[in-house]
Amino acid sequence: MAITGVHGILYTSEPEALRAICRDVFGWKFVDAGDGWLIFALPPAELGVHPSEGSAFGEGGGHQLSLMCDDITETIAELRGKGLEVGEPQSAGFGVIAMITMPGGLEMMLYQPRHETAI
Repeated sequence: MAITGVHGILYTSEPEALRAICRDVFGWKFVDAGDGWLIFALPPAELGVHPSEGSAFGEGGGHQLSLMCDDITETIAELRGKGLEVGEPQSAGFGVIAMITMPGGLEMMLYQPRHETAI
């Protein structure tokens, strides 16, 4: 068996606006799968596996997509300068985090890890 990649999906009531952020703000390369359905190449990634009380989302299980950076202060300033709403940085055990509000009210975590990364 050969796993060749990971495909994630972000659900939002404003898909065109979120696609524009991925394309124009983040600068991610993309292909058009047809009818404006853009599929984006992501930066290098890593996967963490965390414990939960159950396997369903309401039981503490589920999925999370976070964006990593080397300098959260600089990254927040850059994203705000491009019009994104980014919360204030907060210390967390694993790093420093800030929440980005995306179109449709979707929130994504931005974080600067304190731990060694796999990438």
